[in-house]
Amino acid sequence: MADVRTPEFVIPDWPAPKNIRAAFTTRVGGFSQIPCDGFNLGLHVGDNAQHVADNRQLLIDSLSLPDTPYYLNQVHGTEVLCADDQRDDTASTPAADACWSQSQNSVIAIMTADCLPVLFSSHCGSVIAGAHVGWRGLADGVLEKTVSSLPLAASQLMAWLGPAIGPTKFEVGAEVMECFVGHDKNCKRHFEPVAGLADKYLANLYGLATDRLHSVGIRSIYGGEECTYTDANRFFSHRRDKGKTGRMAALIWTV
Repeated sequence: MADVRTPEFVIPDWPAPKNIRAAFTTRVGGFSQIPCDGFNLGLHVGDNAQHVADNRQLLIDSLSLPDTPYYLNQVHGTEVLCADDQRDDTASTPAADACWSQSQNSVIAIMTADCLPVLFSSHCGSVIAGAHVGWRGLADGVLEKTVSSLPLAASQLMAWLGPAIGPTKFEVGAEVMECFVGHDKNCKRHFEPVAGLADKYLANLYGLATDRLHSVGIRSIYGGEECTYTDANRFFSHRRDKGKTGRMAALIWTV
């Protein structure tokens, strides 16, 4: 029987260059206990700090990562950092919601538990990036700012949409829809009215993100097929578990 602590991963199905590696962690495996059981990577969710440290080391070992992942203090904003500029300051966790790198062996980590992680790779494998995409950051332009921060044209990029809350479970108010429709009236198609509830809608985060990526010139888009809310065996979900849950990570690195 397999070791109960052995983690499982979602591996992106996309045509990334041979020097690019990527993975998305699940809750399966690890050391954490209820309610963060088991492979929680977040230090800010009330979990035992040693369990998180053990999980983070297990992550490095399981994926044979070439370096410690570069973690962010994600604040639902639009700040984009270059991980290469931060390598000498390993003690801090900077506040940002996206970062990029063009250094070999650099490992970018985007943590989520319903929000959408978006990973980027250039077609030639010279640049990687990751973005944390909740509805606020998406509405404020975090994807556009991430792409514009990279040292190449959007047409040279591909993107992978990792597991997030799906379109049948992401209930939002009318004010959220208005944030997006005010930017692009065509995106109203990504909001389905909830029967019997006034001013409540089911939002398609995958569809909204895809539209934003298309708007800046990215056509090679993959993923967007999982729902963190409905798959409780594999994924943490902040909304499903009412905030008492762990965090997963989307990782991308070069070798």
